[in-house]
Amino acid sequence: MTALQLGVIGLGRGFMLTLPALLRHPRIELAGAFDLRPGALTRFSEEFGRPGYAEMNTLLANPNIDAVYIATPHEYHATQTIAALRAGKHVLVEKPMATTVADCAAMAAAARDSGRVLVVGPSHGFDEQVRRGAELVASGCFGSVRLVTALNFTDFMFRPRRAEELDSSRGGGVVYSQAAHQIDVVRRLVGQPVASVRAMAANWDATRPSEGAYTALLSFAGGATATLTYSGYAHYDTDELVGWVSELGQPKDPARYGEARRLLATLSAGDEQRAKLARTFGAGGTLPNAAPHHEHFGFILVSCERADLKLLPTGIEVYGDVTREFIPIDPPEVPRAAVIEEFADAVLDSRPPIHDGEWGLDTMACCTALLQSSRLAADVDPRPLTIASGE
Repeated sequence: MTALQLGVIGLGRGFMLTLPALLRHPRIELAGAFDLRPGALTRFSEEFGRPGYAEMNTLLANPNIDAVYIATPHEYHATQTIAALRAGKHVLVEKPMATTVADCAAMAAAARDSGRVLVVGPSHGFDEQVRRGAELVASGCFGSVRLVTALNFTDFMFRPRRAEELDSSRGGGVVYSQAAHQIDVVRRLVGQPVASVRAMAANWDATRPSEGAYTALLSFAGGATATLTYSGYAHYDTDELVGWVSELGQPKDPARYGEARRLLATLSAGDEQRAKLARTFGAGGTLPNAAPHHEHFGFILVSCERADLKLLPTGIEVYGDVTREFIPIDPPEVPRAAVIEEFADAVLDSRPPIHDGEWGLDTMACCTALLQSSRLAADVDPRPLTIASGE
Protein backbone atom coordinates (compact mmCIF):
# COMPACT_ATOMS: atom_id res chain seq x y z
CA MET A 1 0.00 0.00 0.00
CA THR A 2 1.62 3.26 -1.11
CA ALA A 3 -1.12 5.66 0.03
CA LEU A 4 -3.80 5.31 2.65
CA GLN A 5 -7.29 5.70 1.19
CA LEU A 6 -9.08 7.66 3.91
CA GLY A 7 -12.81 8.11 4.39
CA VAL A 8 -14.11 10.94 6.57
CA ILE A 9 -17.03 10.52 8.96
CA GLY A 10 -18.25 13.99 9.90
CA LEU A 11 -17.40 17.16 7.97
CA GLY A 12 -17.56 19.54 10.93
CA ARG A 13 -15.14 21.94 12.57
CA GLY A 14 -12.69 19.20 13.53
CA PHE A 15 -12.40 18.15 9.90
CA MET A 16 -11.81 21.76 8.84
CA LEU A 17 -8.93 22.16 11.31
CA THR A 18 -7.30 18.88 10.29
CA LEU A 19 -7.91 19.12 6.54
CA PRO A 20 -4.67 21.01 5.69
CA ALA A 21 -2.62 18.21 7.25
CA LEU A 22 -4.63 15.57 5.40
CA LEU A 23 -4.12 17.33 2.07
CA ARG A 24 -0.39 17.86 2.59
CA HIS A 25 0.52 14.36 3.72
CA PRO A 26 2.15 12.43 0.84
CA ARG A 27 0.71 9.08 1.94
CA ILE A 28 -2.90 10.12 2.58
CA GLU A 29 -5.62 10.37 -0.08
CA LEU A 30 -9.17 11.42 0.68
CA ALA A 31 -11.46 8.66 -0.62
CA GLY A 32 -14.97 9.63 0.46
CA ALA A 33 -17.03 11.22 3.21
CA PHE A 34 -20.18 10.69 5.24
CA ASP A 35 -22.19 13.55 6.69
CA LEU A 36 -25.86 14.20 7.44
CA ARG A 37 -25.80 17.43 5.39
CA PRO A 38 -26.29 16.93 1.65
CA GLY A 39 -24.72 20.30 0.91
CA ALA A 40 -21.50 19.34 2.68
CA LEU A 41 -21.33 16.07 0.73
CA THR A 42 -21.87 17.89 -2.56
CA ARG A 43 -19.07 20.32 -1.81
CA PHE A 44 -16.78 17.46 -0.76
CA SER A 45 -17.36 15.68 -4.07
CA GLU A 46 -16.87 18.89 -6.07
CA GLU A 47 -13.59 19.79 -4.31
CA PHE A 48 -11.98 16.38 -4.06
CA GLY A 49 -13.63 14.33 -6.81
CA ARG A 50 -14.55 11.58 -4.36
CA PRO A 51 -18.01 10.34 -3.38
CA GLY A 52 -20.15 11.62 -0.56
CA TYR A 53 -22.19 9.04 1.34
CA ALA A 54 -25.59 9.68 2.90
CA GLU A 55 -25.20 6.46 4.94
CA MET A 56 -22.12 5.68 7.02
CA ASN A 57 -22.45 1.94 6.47
CA THR A 58 -22.24 2.46 2.71
CA LEU A 59 -18.90 4.20 3.15
CA LEU A 60 -17.69 1.42 5.45
CA ALA A 61 -18.70 -1.20 2.89
CA ASN A 62 -16.42 0.33 0.24
CA PRO A 63 -13.45 -2.08 -0.06
CA ASN A 64 -11.27 0.67 -1.53
CA ILE A 65 -11.37 2.68 1.70
CA ASP A 66 -8.61 1.55 4.07
CA ALA A 67 -9.24 3.81 7.04
CA VAL A 68 -11.58 6.46 8.41
CA TYR A 69 -11.19 9.72 10.29
CA ILE A 70 -14.11 10.20 12.71
CA ALA A 71 -14.82 13.85 13.49
CA THR A 72 -18.45 13.70 14.63
CA PRO A 73 -19.91 14.90 17.98
CA HIS A 74 -18.41 13.10 20.97
CA GLU A 75 -21.46 10.99 21.76
CA TYR A 76 -21.21 9.13 18.43
CA HIS A 77 -17.52 8.23 18.58
CA ALA A 78 -17.90 4.83 20.23
CA THR A 79 -20.61 3.43 17.97
CA GLN A 80 -18.98 4.70 14.80
CA THR A 81 -15.46 3.63 15.76
CA ILE A 82 -16.53 0.10 16.66
CA ALA A 83 -18.54 -0.20 13.43
CA ALA A 84 -15.53 0.96 11.39
CA LEU A 85 -13.11 -1.41 13.12
CA ARG A 86 -15.47 -4.34 12.62
CA ALA A 87 -15.70 -3.39 8.95
CA GLY A 88 -11.92 -3.80 8.74
CA LYS A 89 -11.03 -0.11 8.68
CA HIS A 90 -8.23 1.57 10.61
CA VAL A 91 -9.55 4.50 12.68
CA LEU A 92 -8.37 7.96 13.63
CA VAL A 93 -10.98 9.34 16.06
CA GLU A 94 -11.13 12.86 17.44
CA LYS A 95 -10.67 13.45 21.15
CA PRO A 96 -12.32 12.89 23.51
CA MET A 97 -12.25 9.22 22.52
CA ALA A 98 -15.84 8.80 23.80
CA THR A 99 -18.04 9.98 26.65
CA THR A 100 -17.64 7.05 29.07
CA VAL A 101 -14.80 4.82 30.19
CA ALA A 102 -16.86 1.75 29.25
CA ASP A 103 -17.25 3.00 25.68
CA CYS A 104 -13.51 3.70 25.43
CA ALA A 105 -12.74 0.20 26.71
CA ALA A 106 -15.08 -1.28 24.10
CA MET A 107 -13.35 0.73 21.36
CA ALA A 108 -9.89 -0.39 22.49
CA ALA A 109 -11.10 -4.00 22.62
CA ALA A 110 -12.57 -3.72 19.12
CA ALA A 111 -9.19 -2.49 17.83
CA ARG A 112 -7.40 -5.44 19.43
CA ASP A 113 -9.97 -7.93 18.15
CA SER A 114 -9.91 -6.56 14.60
CA GLY A 115 -6.14 -6.20 14.37
CA ARG A 116 -6.64 -2.65 13.09
CA VAL A 117 -5.00 0.60 14.16
CA LEU A 118 -6.87 2.97 16.44
CA VAL A 119 -5.37 6.41 17.10
CA VAL A 120 -7.02 9.07 19.28
CA GLY A 121 -6.37 12.66 18.29
CA PRO A 122 -5.76 15.41 17.54
CA SER A 123 -4.98 16.45 21.09
CA HIS A 124 -2.35 18.87 22.29
CA GLY A 125 -0.30 15.90 23.40
CA PHE A 126 0.84 15.90 19.74
CA ASP A 127 2.16 19.49 19.87
CA GLU A 128 5.81 19.71 18.84
CA GLN A 129 6.94 21.50 22.01
CA VAL A 130 5.27 18.77 24.09
CA ARG A 131 7.04 16.07 22.10
CA ARG A 132 10.40 17.85 22.49
CA GLY A 133 9.75 18.40 26.19
CA ALA A 134 8.92 14.72 26.67
CA GLU A 135 12.18 13.78 24.94
CA LEU A 136 14.16 16.08 27.24
CA VAL A 137 12.48 14.62 30.32
CA ALA A 138 13.01 11.04 29.13
CA SER A 139 16.69 11.72 28.43
CA GLY A 140 17.29 12.33 32.13
CA CYS A 141 19.65 15.20 31.37
CA PHE A 142 17.85 17.42 33.91
CA GLY A 143 17.10 14.67 36.41
CA SER A 144 13.69 13.23 37.11
CA VAL A 145 10.54 15.24 36.52
CA ARG A 146 8.95 16.21 39.82
CA LEU A 147 6.12 18.63 39.01
CA VAL A 148 4.21 19.83 35.96
CA THR A 149 2.21 23.06 36.21
CA ALA A 150 -0.49 23.48 33.57
CA LEU A 151 -2.76 26.54 33.35
CA ASN A 152 -5.26 27.46 30.67
CA PHE A 153 -7.84 30.26 30.88
CA THR A 154 -9.96 30.67 27.74
CA ASP A 155 -13.39 31.72 26.45
CA PHE A 156 -14.45 28.13 25.70
CA MET A 157 -17.84 28.29 27.45
CA PHE A 158 -18.90 31.41 25.56
CA ARG A 159 -18.16 30.33 22.03
CA PRO A 160 -21.20 29.26 19.97
CA ARG A 161 -22.16 25.76 21.11
CA ARG A 162 -24.54 22.96 20.16
CA ALA A 163 -26.80 21.76 22.98
CA GLU A 164 -24.78 18.59 23.60
CA GLU A 165 -21.60 20.64 24.07
CA LEU A 166 -23.12 22.05 27.25
CA ASP A 167 -24.44 18.70 28.52
CA SER A 168 -21.91 16.72 30.57
CA SER A 169 -23.83 13.47 30.10
CA ARG A 170 -23.26 13.79 26.35
CA GLY A 171 -19.57 14.69 26.58
CA GLY A 172 -20.05 18.43 26.96
CA GLY A 173 -18.36 20.90 29.27
CA VAL A 174 -14.68 21.52 29.77
CA VAL A 175 -13.70 18.25 31.43
CA TYR A 176 -14.28 15.94 28.46
CA SER A 177 -13.49 18.55 25.81
CA GLN A 178 -10.56 20.34 27.43
CA ALA A 179 -9.17 18.26 30.30
CA ALA A 180 -8.62 15.53 27.71
CA HIS A 181 -6.07 17.88 26.11
CA GLN A 182 -4.42 18.91 29.35
CA ILE A 183 -4.23 15.37 30.72
CA ASP A 184 -2.75 14.13 27.44
CA VAL A 185 -0.06 16.83 27.69
CA VAL A 186 1.00 16.07 31.25
CA ARG A 187 0.86 12.30 30.73
CA ARG A 188 3.08 12.66 27.67
CA LEU A 189 5.57 14.79 29.59
CA VAL A 190 5.78 12.67 32.74
CA GLY A 191 5.75 9.32 30.94
CA GLN A 192 4.28 7.38 33.89
CA PRO A 193 0.76 6.13 34.76
CA VAL A 194 -1.53 8.41 36.75
CA ALA A 195 -2.00 6.90 40.23
CA SER A 196 -4.55 9.28 41.74
CA VAL A 197 -6.63 12.37 40.97
CA ARG A 198 -7.90 14.98 43.42
CA ALA A 199 -10.02 17.69 41.83
CA MET A 200 -12.73 20.31 42.02
CA ALA A 201 -14.92 21.04 38.98
CA ALA A 202 -17.66 23.64 38.89
CA ASN A 203 -20.33 25.40 36.88
CA TRP A 204 -20.35 29.11 37.63
CA ASP A 205 -22.94 30.25 35.07
CA ALA A 206 -26.46 28.80 34.95
CA THR A 207 -26.91 29.96 31.35
CA ARG A 208 -24.14 27.56 30.24
CA PRO A 209 -25.21 24.37 32.08
CA SER A 210 -22.06 22.28 32.34
CA GLU A 211 -18.72 22.29 34.15
CA GLY A 212 -16.82 25.34 32.97
CA ALA A 213 -13.77 25.18 35.22
CA TYR A 214 -11.69 22.73 37.22
CA THR A 215 -8.48 22.39 39.15
CA ALA A 216 -6.84 19.02 39.71
CA LEU A 217 -3.81 17.40 41.31
CA LEU A 218 -2.57 14.30 39.48
CA SER A 219 -0.11 11.98 41.22
CA PHE A 220 1.96 9.66 39.03
CA ALA A 221 3.63 6.33 39.62
CA GLY A 222 7.25 7.18 40.36
CA GLY A 223 6.41 10.21 42.50
CA ALA A 224 5.81 13.08 40.03
CA THR A 225 2.77 15.31 40.40
CA ALA A 226 0.95 17.67 38.05
CA THR A 227 -1.38 20.56 38.84
CA LEU A 228 -4.00 21.30 36.20
CA THR A 229 -6.19 24.41 36.20
CA TYR A 230 -8.65 25.36 33.49
CA SER A 231 -11.34 28.02 33.20
CA GLY A 232 -13.46 28.59 30.12
CA TYR A 233 -15.34 31.60 31.48
CA ALA A 234 -13.83 34.26 29.20
CA HIS A 235 -12.15 36.42 31.82
CA TYR A 236 -8.36 36.13 32.15
CA ASP A 237 -6.59 34.77 29.04
CA THR A 238 -3.44 32.70 29.59
CA ASP A 239 -2.37 33.36 26.00
CA GLU A 240 -0.81 36.42 27.61
CA LEU A 241 1.71 34.05 29.26
CA VAL A 242 2.84 32.56 25.93
CA GLY A 243 3.41 35.77 23.99
CA TRP A 244 -0.18 36.38 22.88
CA VAL A 245 -0.22 33.34 20.61
CA SER A 246 -3.63 31.68 20.23
CA GLU A 247 -4.30 27.98 20.78
CA LEU A 248 -4.11 27.43 17.01
CA GLY A 249 -0.73 29.17 16.74
CA GLN A 250 -1.95 32.51 15.42
CA PRO A 251 -1.02 35.95 16.79
CA LYS A 252 -3.75 37.25 19.11
CA ASP A 253 -4.80 40.86 19.58
CA PRO A 254 -5.36 41.51 23.32
CA ALA A 255 -7.50 44.52 22.38
CA ARG A 256 -10.24 42.07 21.34
CA TYR A 257 -10.83 41.19 24.99
CA GLY A 258 -14.44 40.23 25.75
CA GLU A 259 -15.33 39.52 22.13
CA ALA A 260 -16.77 36.04 22.77
CA ARG A 261 -19.19 37.22 25.47
CA ARG A 262 -20.26 40.24 23.43
CA LEU A 263 -21.00 38.13 20.36
CA LEU A 264 -22.91 35.48 22.31
CA ALA A 265 -25.06 38.14 23.96
CA THR A 266 -26.39 39.12 20.53
CA LEU A 267 -27.43 35.58 19.54
CA SER A 268 -30.70 33.77 20.13
CA ALA A 269 -30.57 30.00 20.70
CA GLY A 270 -31.24 29.40 17.02
CA ASP A 271 -28.66 31.97 15.98
CA GLU A 272 -26.08 30.29 18.23
CA GLN A 273 -26.66 26.96 16.50
CA ARG A 274 -26.34 28.62 13.09
CA ALA A 275 -23.13 30.39 14.15
CA LYS A 276 -21.68 27.05 15.22
CA LEU A 277 -22.73 25.42 11.95
CA ALA A 278 -21.23 28.26 9.91
CA ARG A 279 -17.71 27.14 10.90
CA THR A 280 -18.16 23.67 9.37
CA PHE A 281 -17.29 22.31 5.94
CA GLY A 282 -19.89 23.14 3.31
CA ALA A 283 -21.56 25.84 5.41
CA GLY A 284 -19.18 28.75 4.95
CA GLY A 285 -16.32 27.51 7.12
CA THR A 286 -12.84 28.34 5.86
CA LEU A 287 -9.55 26.52 6.24
CA PRO A 288 -7.29 27.89 8.99
CA ASN A 289 -4.56 30.22 7.81
CA ALA A 290 -0.99 28.97 7.91
CA ALA A 291 0.13 29.45 11.52
CA PRO A 292 3.51 31.06 12.26
CA HIS A 293 3.70 29.18 15.58
CA HIS A 294 2.82 25.75 16.92
CA GLU A 295 -0.53 25.05 18.53
CA HIS A 296 -0.50 24.98 22.33
CA PHE A 297 -2.69 24.46 25.38
CA GLY A 298 -1.85 27.30 27.71
CA PHE A 299 1.04 27.73 30.13
CA ILE A 300 3.08 24.57 30.78
CA LEU A 301 6.05 24.44 33.16
CA VAL A 302 7.90 21.15 33.73
CA SER A 303 9.96 21.12 36.91
CA CYS A 304 12.79 18.59 36.92
CA GLU A 305 15.44 18.08 39.59
CA ARG A 306 17.97 20.33 37.83
CA ALA A 307 15.90 22.60 35.61
CA ASP A 308 12.47 24.01 34.85
CA LEU A 309 11.28 23.75 31.26
CA LYS A 310 8.73 26.29 30.01
CA LEU A 311 6.94 25.06 26.88
CA LEU A 312 6.09 27.79 24.38
CA PRO A 313 4.61 27.80 20.85
CA THR A 314 8.04 28.92 19.62
CA GLY A 315 10.31 26.64 21.63
CA ILE A 316 11.36 25.57 25.11
CA GLU A 317 12.85 27.88 27.73
CA VAL A 318 15.26 25.96 29.99
CA TYR A 319 15.93 27.44 33.43
CA GLY A 320 18.94 25.45 34.70
CA ASP A 321 20.93 25.62 37.93
CA VAL A 322 23.13 28.50 36.77
CA THR A 323 22.19 29.23 33.15
CA ARG A 324 19.09 29.97 31.12
CA GLU A 325 18.73 28.71 27.55
CA PHE A 326 16.09 28.95 24.83
CA ILE A 327 15.71 25.98 22.47
CA PRO A 328 13.86 27.26 19.38
CA ILE A 329 11.47 25.09 17.39
CA ASP A 330 10.99 25.73 13.69
CA PRO A 331 7.52 26.99 12.73
CA PRO A 332 5.09 24.29 11.58
CA GLU A 333 4.77 23.62 7.87
CA VAL A 334 1.14 22.66 8.40
CA PRO A 335 -0.92 22.36 11.60
CA ARG A 336 -1.64 18.93 13.06
CA ALA A 337 0.82 17.18 10.77
CA ALA A 338 2.11 15.07 13.69
CA VAL A 339 -1.32 13.50 14.16
CA ILE A 340 -1.56 12.37 10.56
CA GLU A 341 2.06 11.24 10.57
CA GLU A 342 1.53 9.03 13.62
CA PHE A 343 -1.60 7.49 12.07
CA ALA A 344 -0.03 6.90 8.66
CA ASP A 345 3.14 5.42 10.18
CA ALA A 346 1.08 3.07 12.32
CA VAL A 347 -1.01 1.80 9.40
CA LEU A 348 1.54 1.77 6.59
CA ASP A 349 4.74 1.00 8.52
CA SER A 350 3.33 -0.98 11.47
CA ARG A 351 4.92 1.53 13.86
CA PRO A 352 3.11 1.32 17.23
CA PRO A 353 1.36 4.64 17.89
CA ILE A 354 1.70 6.46 21.20
CA HIS A 355 -1.89 7.72 21.22
CA ASP A 356 -3.60 4.38 20.65
CA GLY A 357 -6.86 3.06 22.07
CA GLU A 358 -5.30 2.19 25.42
CA TRP A 359 -3.87 5.71 25.67
CA GLY A 360 -7.27 7.24 24.96
CA LEU A 361 -8.91 4.91 27.48
CA ASP A 362 -6.47 5.96 30.22
CA THR A 363 -7.04 9.65 29.45
CA MET A 364 -10.82 9.20 29.68
CA ALA A 365 -10.38 7.33 32.98
CA CYS A 366 -8.50 10.38 34.30
CA CYS A 367 -11.30 12.70 33.11
CA THR A 368 -13.88 10.51 34.82
CA ALA A 369 -11.76 10.37 37.97
CA LEU A 370 -11.58 14.17 37.91
CA LEU A 371 -15.37 14.44 37.96
CA GLN A 372 -15.75 11.69 40.56
CA SER A 373 -13.16 13.30 42.82
CA SER A 374 -14.99 16.61 42.61
CA ARG A 375 -18.31 15.00 43.56
CA LEU A 376 -16.86 12.83 46.34
CA ALA A 377 -14.30 15.35 47.67
CA ALA A 378 -11.79 12.49 47.74
CA ASP A 379 -8.81 11.08 45.89
CA VAL A 380 -9.74 8.75 43.01
CA ASP A 381 -7.46 6.17 41.41
CA PRO A 382 -8.27 6.09 37.66
CA ARG A 383 -6.67 2.68 37.06
CA PRO A 384 -9.48 0.53 38.53
CA LEU A 385 -11.95 2.39 36.27
CA THR A 386 -10.30 0.97 33.16
CA ILE A 387 -10.24 -2.53 34.65
CA ALA A 388 -13.87 -2.44 35.73
CA SER A 389 -15.01 -1.11 32.36
CA GLY A 390 -13.32 -4.00 30.55
CA GLU A 391 -14.95 -6.75 32.60
